[in-house]
Amino acid sequence: MSTVYTCYMQVIDEALASEAAKYLSSADPVLAPVIASAGLTTMRPHKDYYQSLVDSIISQQLSTYAAAAIEKRFQDLFGGTFPNPEQILTKDVETLRGIGFSRGKATYVLDLAQHIVDGKVKFDHLDGLSNDEVIAELVQVKGIGEWTAHMFLIFVLNRPDVLPVGDLGVRAGLRDWHGLAELPKPSECHALAEVWRPYRSVASWYLWRNADVPQ
Repeated sequence: MSTVYTCYMQVIDEALASEAAKYLSSADPVLAPVIASAGLTTMRPHKDYYQSLVDSIISQQLSTYAAAAIEKRFQDLFGGTFPNPEQILTKDVETLRGIGFSRGKATYVLDLAQHIVDGKVKFDHLDGLSNDEVIAELVQVKGIGEWTAHMFLIFVLNRPDVLPVGDLGVRAGLRDWHGLAELPKPSECHALAEVWRPYRSVASWYLWRNADVPQ
């Protein structure tokens, strides 16, 4: 299998995860021990598009643990299960704020649910779009910016070569990898991560895994 993937339809499966690990270990000796410790990426594509977007909105600018706590309280509002858009619309902004949402996030989640109920947001064609086209489509929804669109591409559609330049964990990883004094600006991240192409999504996953392991 070639290590160069120009088709945006390519997604991560076990064979590609193995090839990506080998490629990145060879291309980036600093990342190699992280890969050896973490093993193959477990990211796989799925069809929970709606829930994933809600989760991404909840997670914006929060640690993994804080986001998980809020999501648990969110599901508890609906009997411990993830609500459908119609159920979400039975709640208001203040109710969501009461479980830890910011006013903005509460508004965004309700707005996304309303767009889905109204048929203004549809998911059945996203698989056939390029990365840039997916981003352009998603950011039209209030509260969904480039970071959320990147998370969707990586964790839902499982596109293997996405660099989430707005993610603090990735920026911190690039800072540490290159011995920089400060976090690189999003505009600087592409050049710093060029060695990871065409597996920048996978490399980012390893950065996140490394950050979650106590040092």
